[in-house]
Amino acid sequence: MTMFKKTLAAAAVSAALLPAQAIQAGEVEVLHWWTAGGEARAAAALKEMMEEQGHTWKDFAVAGGGGEAAMTVLKTRAVSGNPPAAAQIKGLDIREWAKLGFLTSLDDVAEANNWDQLIPPVIADVMQYEDSFVAVPVNVHRVNWLWANPEVLENAGVSLPKTLEEFYDAAEKLEADGVIPLAHGGQPWQDATVFEAVALAVMGPEDFAKAFVEHDMDVINSTKMEEVFAEFAKVMSYVDDNAAGRDWNTATGMVIRGEAAMQIMGDWAKGEFTAAGLTPGEDYICAPAPGTGGQFTFNVDSFAMFSLSDEDNTKAQKDLARTIMEPEFQTVFNKAKGSIPVRTDMDMSGFDTCAQASMDTFKSSADDGGLVPSFAHGLATTSYVQGQIFDVVTNFVNSDNKDPARATDQLAAAIQAAL
Repeated sequence: MTMFKKTLAAAAVSAALLPAQAIQAGEVEVLHWWTAGGEARAAAALKEMMEEQGHTWKDFAVAGGGGEAAMTVLKTRAVSGNPPAAAQIKGLDIREWAKLGFLTSLDDVAEANNWDQLIPPVIADVMQYEDSFVAVPVNVHRVNWLWANPEVLENAGVSLPKTLEEFYDAAEKLEADGVIPLAHGGQPWQDATVFEAVALAVMGPEDFAKAFVEHDMDVINSTKMEEVFAEFAKVMSYVDDNAAGRDWNTATGMVIRGEAAMQIMGDWAKGEFTAAGLTPGEDYICAPAPGTGGQFTFNVDSFAMFSLSDEDNTKAQKDLARTIMEPEFQTVFNKAKGSIPVRTDMDMSGFDTCAQASMDTFKSSADDGGLVPSFAHGLATTSYVQGQIFDVVTNFVNSDNKDPARATDQLAAAIQAAL
């Protein structure tokens, strides 16, 4: 990272010496990786909204769901002194770009449109650098969801589990009925998604934040974390033996077909149920992951805004930021994505029952401290710390001798090494 920062810093200086290129007035170039399905339709809607305001949209789409390819292209553009107006960046990576001087302030847009009143502080903080907005949030994903097939649960004579103990009781009955209790894909990020849901259930939001946001070693290397690993091992014991390498949507398909009863996954899973023509509350159930009722682990998509020299393009850029936060786009995009609007004043009557329940918890948890960033999805910590957590968690999952105390020591050492 040090060399990367030096390279970018040097490029920033040299870029300032380059002659300004003649670009069509009012053009906004947007780097994103929304290239398929509902996401692509949502991006097209944003383009149309910008064109209606008289601006030219230059699409800079780089395929790849995780955004790794897009970030590689962005670094290349940035070091050459030619970044796009907006780039899809999230989490602490926003601050890394801001520290290097590449991002522009959006405070005038934020103040004119009351962003401080519309966005919960814990999310607004992610969008800011030195108390100035440099990025705009697009949506909010709730990660700590439990998806379930009600028919499968009913056939096994079990109710939807609300606690970890209820989950274990239900899982035993489901196994006896010949059903896989928990659909899962054995990939590091999926392992971490389940692990953080268990961690939130065991630790609560305050200690969760101390461990995975503040990196408090007294909390990380504690008997409470040992309990997290012990409960996590028990949860994962109800996953089938063929989970290794399975994609998340394949696991969702197992719940849809009744091969498995439940899945712990973010609200993007809802798109699979919707594509199958299923109705929430009837054909499938969405509920908080066991033990996390009233709490909300968030993942936010966002656009960081890069400094531009052309006044017309800067105007287009600010209009883009404003438009993203307006109710019209928030509605169109989030219905397509399966997420919820980041604005807490939205009318949710046109959204499905899962989204309505998600918004209710989003607002209440923002008030009572139950709203926490997801480390599994890059919002709580740096990519370095995240990678270390992934390694420890996945090694634990794949170990024949799961020792919670040893795993806790390994987690503490790994996080400390990455700080």
